[in-house]
Formats: sequence, C-alpha cells, structure tokens
Amino acid sequence: MEEAHTSPDDAPASARRISWLPPVVIGLLGGALVAVIRTLELFQENAAYQNLATLSALGLTLILLAFWAIFFTGASGSVRAYLLFSGLALVGGFLSLVRVEGVSGDILPKLAWRWTPKADERLADEIGEGGKPADATIDLTATTDRDFPQFLGPARDARLNGPRLARDWQARPPKELWRQPIGAGWSSFAVVGPYAVTQEQRGDNELVSCYEILTGKLLWAHVDPGRFNAVIAGDGPRATPTIADGLVYALGANGRLDCLDGASGEVVWTHDVLAENSAPNLEWGKSCSPAIIGDLIVVSAGGPDDHSLVAYDKASGKEVWHGGDDPSSYSSPVLAELAGVEQILIVNHHALAAHDPTDGRVLWRYQWTGDQPKVAQPVIVGRNQVLIGSGYGIGCMLLEIERSDDGELSCREAWKSHSRKLKPKFTNVVLHDGHVYGIDDGRTLVCIELKRGDLKWRGGRYGHGQLLLVDDLLLVQSETGEVALVEASPERFTELTRFHAIDGKCWNTPALAGPYLLVRNAEKAACYELPLEGEE
Repeated sequence: MEEAHTSPDDAPASARRISWLPPVVIGLLGGALVAVIRTLELFQENAAYQNLATLSALGLTLILLAFWAIFFTGASGSVRAYLLFSGLALVGGFLSLVRVEGVSGDILPKLAWRWTPKADERLADEIGEGGKPADATIDLTATTDRDFPQFLGPARDARLNGPRLARDWQARPPKELWRQPIGAGWSSFAVVGPYAVTQEQRGDNELVSCYEILTGKLLWAHVDPGRFNAVIAGDGPRATPTIADGLVYALGANGRLDCLDGASGEVVWTHDVLAENSAPNLEWGKSCSPAIIGDLIVVSAGGPDDHSLVAYDKASGKEVWHGGDDPSSYSSPVLAELAGVEQILIVNHHALAAHDPTDGRVLWRYQWTGDQPKVAQPVIVGRNQVLIGSGYGIGCMLLEIERSDDGELSCREAWKSHSRKLKPKFTNVVLHDGHVYGIDDGRTLVCIELKRGDLKWRGGRYGHGQLLLVDDLLLVQSETGEVALVEASPERFTELTRFHAIDGKCWNTPALAGPYLLVRNAEKAACYELPLEGEE
C-alpha cells in the first residue's frame, strides 16, 4: 500500500500559515505616506488640504488591509465571510451611533451621538410661532458714536476709532455681563444704542433676533421657516444684519431678504433674492451682509443676465437696479471711491467687480485666480488701490484702478504676493499705517508691508479666527474662543494680553460697541465689558 503524501497546497485552508508580511508592508507604506503628507511643502500652505489628504491616506490604508484580510490570507471561505460581515457590522454600527456634528476650519470632524439633539434644536420651543415683542419701547433710531451697526463695524472695514482699551487684562480682567445659549449660525452682532441684533437657527426656523446688550434678554425675534444644513460649513444663517434708520435688514442662508421694524421685528418688506434672480444657492449658503448705499439696500444675488448684484429701495423694497453676470461668492458689497469715481465693490466667485451705484452697470472687473470660494472683504487703499486676498493657496493682490481720458476705468496688479505670506481664508484683513494684518489660512497672525507685499512677521496661533483693529491694537478672536490684544506694529509680533471668552468653535466676527464686546458662535453668546485705559 502506497504511503499518502500531502503538499502545503493540499492542506486545509484553515491550517495554512498566514503570512503577515503584506499587512506590515501596507501599514509601513501607509505610515510613510502620512509622514510625507504632513511634511510635504505643498501641503504646508493649506492645513485643510493636508488634513483631507491625511484622512484619505489613512482610509486607503485601512481599505487595503481589509482587502488583504478578506481575500489574501488564505483563510477558508467561512472565515473570510465572517471577517467581511464583522467589518461591515462594525462600520454600520459606528455610523448608526455617531454623526458628524461639524468640522473645524482645517476639516477635522467633530462627532456627536446620533440620539442627542443639536444645540439649536433645544432652543426651538422658546420662540414658538412668532417672536416675543418686549413691553418696553425699543428704539433703533437713536444712534450713538459707538454703534457697530453692520458687518465689520461703522465703515465695514473692521477698523474702529476707539475706545482706548486697557492693555493688561490680567490686572483688570474683562467683566462678564452675561453668557447664554444661542441658535446656530455664523452671524455677528449689529449694535445700535443698547440693542444688539443677530441671526440664528432654532430648529426648523431661521431667526432675526434682538437682544438687550447689558442683560442678554431676548427682546424680539422675527421667524422665517426654513433651515440651511451643511456638514462642513455648519447650519443656519451666516450673514450679519444691517441696522439703519430704525430698520433691520437681514439676508438668510437660503436667500430671503427681510426688512424689519427695529421696534418689534415685524416685516416691512421681503424678497426671495435667489428665486427672483434665477440664482442657485451657494454650497455653503448665502453669506452676504446687506449694504446701505444712499437710499438703497444692496445684496449679492449671483444670478445670470445682469442679476449678479441687486439694489432695492431701502424704505419700500422696490427693486431699483440689477447688474453683472458673476456667480456669488461669500463676500458682501462695500462702497468705495476709487480714481475719483464712487463705486460698489463685490467679491464674486470668478472676479472682483465694481458697479455703478446709480444703475448697477459693471465699471471694471478683475478676474480671480482659481475656482475656490472667496470670502475676505476687499480693502480700500488710498484714492485708487484695492487689496484683495483669498485662502486655498492664492494669497493677496494689490490692484491699482486707473481712469482714462474718456472716463473708462480699468485695473492692473500693483503686486501679487507669494501665497505663503498671507492667505485670508474666511477671515478679513485690516490696514494700519501702511501695513496689512491678517490670519494666514487658519494658522498664524501675519503682518505684510502694503507697498510691495513683503512679509514683516508672523506670530501666534489663532486658528480660523477673526480680528478687529481698535486704534493701534488688534483685537483677535481665536477659533477656540480666546480673545487677545496684539500690537499693530510692523516691528515685531507682540501679544499683550488675552482671556478665554467663550467655548466652542468661533467663526463669528466679534462686535465691539464702546467697551462692550459681544462674542458668539453656533451655540453660545456672551457680552463682556472691557477695561479702558485710564479707568480704575
């Protein structure tokens, strides 16, 4: 009788020896790829791209390891089926328990349990079907010289003449007046007198709400049905109301433009800006803060066939003109006088455009580099220059506006900075004494020389924060809710003092009305009285 012989290939699959070399190699290659991404110069200029590439590399590594485990271990079919279904069950179970609540400015996800309601949903029942008009008279016509009546302040340029802030908050800390929950959204506060107006999301309703500055009491709230959702960009409205002559103008994330009575929040007139101008909504929602231009209220619609920018009579709401063909981006109109001509500047998706305030026609246009979102406001420089900038590796450009003998306007680049110097992603920059200050792509504060665009210094880490210039001080709010004072000096970076103002992700621009600092994010709001120079 012949003796039976077996080869390794004839052995049962379950008894075969598994080679661990392939998963080790896959793991090492995945780790090396991540290391390259984290150190590669290409990704150093954009933390969001770096994090997305890192997550992609980790995901690819896990997929290859799973592919090896299921198909190339040499295990029996039943074992491979068990591995496959176990992996799918783990992924499905994780996704059924956890949702992505949002992301940081650098695209790092924030997770939450699926059964926990969003913060704004817990506030929905406090408003009901309508607002809550206060018993006392609310007067938004009584203005003061310390008002902050629109996005980025009185001149819409993030610069304030006073108050003179104390430079040491350790010796005299800011005084917290109130802190409370607020609905979702990235709006700032507009302030007139003792009242502050903002926009927020509560459940399925978008609100324009008026608060008392000293107490945080909700005085009235106008309610519009509708909700804007975006995992990356967050939920709710993102524009800031504008207050003028006792009226409040607010553009919602879905394109509804309301003019409200500042005393009660009741509707004076309203428009559906997107529908009326055949314009699509933006990926991350309409973000244009309405601009007062004489007797007009001007907003970016983003529609075709001369419906890019639209102006309405601010009292009656009647459309006065429309002009331009560019799709919108995430900026807001601003009035300027350049080369001796008054014009409305608006940063669009493909171009910076200048419109005639009388009829809306385009006076000149500068074509943007790249197809990325544009957010930062244009900065007017002297009599004939404009500074613009963007994140996503683009950087800043200084444009010079020229007027020909026949009155036609044109623009040319005075300089174009290297993208490493200053890339304002979704923050704004300020101009002071021939130098520009801004946060470079969610990383450090940067100072560049205006004349040639040369870098003077970079310092601090404020994430995707926001800033205001108060006299010769930069009031910087970090993405994590710290508020700091930094000297606006080209000599060196000097942070004088700081305090923690609010918890959570802070993309909203702070508002400063006299000594009162109003800060908020998508969940909380607070008001502080800042110490002033010369006071005890």
